[in-house]
Amino acid sequence: MTMMFRFMIAAAAISVAAPAVAQEVIVTANRRNADTGYVGLIIPAQRPIIVLKRPADYVVQEVRIAGDTREAAARAEEINATLRNAIAAAPKGGVELAVGNYVVEPLTSANYRNLSYGSDGRPDTSQTSILVKVRLEPGMDIAAAKDRAARFVKSVNTVGRSTIQLWGEPTLSIVNPDQYRGAIIDLIAADAASEAAKFGPTYGVDVTGLDRPVEWSRAGLTDVYLYLPSSYTVTRK
Repeated sequence: MTMMFRFMIAAAAISVAAPAVAQEVIVTANRRNADTGYVGLIIPAQRPIIVLKRPADYVVQEVRIAGDTREAAARAEEINATLRNAIAAAPKGGVELAVGNYVVEPLTSANYRNLSYGSDGRPDTSQTSILVKVRLEPGMDIAAAKDRAARFVKSVNTVGRSTIQLWGEPTLSIVNPDQYRGAIIDLIAADAASEAAKFGPTYGVDVTGLDRPVEWSRAGLTDVYLYLPSSYTVTRK
C-alpha cells in the first residue's frame, strides 16, 4: 500500500468518524483557538493555504436595550417588556434573536430573563445586549441584511422610557462548522496528491493536523474561510 493511498484512507476515516456538533459560532477576523475553546481565547488568524470558502449563514448585529426610569424594578420591567415585544416581532421582521459572544444561542420567551444588565455610566440606568440575526439568502449583500435588521429594530414597540438601538458593526455566524470537515479534507487530499505527483511516482505525502477541530475566519463581507490547521510534506515512498 503506497503512502498516498494510506493518506487517503486515513482522511476518509476521519471524515466519517468526526461527530457533528450543531453549534452556531460568531466569525470575526480572528480564528478559534482549537486547543482550548472559545471564550476569551481568540488569537490572530494564521490560516493555511488550503481553505473552504463559503457564504456565512447569518449576518449578526448587536442590539442594545436600555432604560433610565429612576426606580430600579420599574426600569427592569420596562426593559423586559421591550424584550418581549422584540421576541414577538422577530418572525414578522424576518430576523432571529440570539445571545452569546462566540457560541450563539437563541433568545426566547423562556430565557430572556437570564440576560445580565449593566449601566451605561449614568445614574439610574440599565442596559443589556442581544443579537439580531439575518439569514443570508442567495444574492443578499451586507447592506440588505443591515437594512432588514434596522427595519426590525425600528418596528419594535418600546415600553416606558426604554430604548432599543443597533450597536456597532455587523459580523457573521456559521452553524456547525465541523460539518464541513469532509469537504475540507477532500481539498487537502486533492492538493497533496497533485503536489506529490509533480515529483514522480515514487513520492507520496505525510499529512498532519487532520484530527484537529475545524477553524474559521472571515473571508469578506458575507463569506467565511473554514479550514483545518493541517500541513503536509512530500516524501519518497
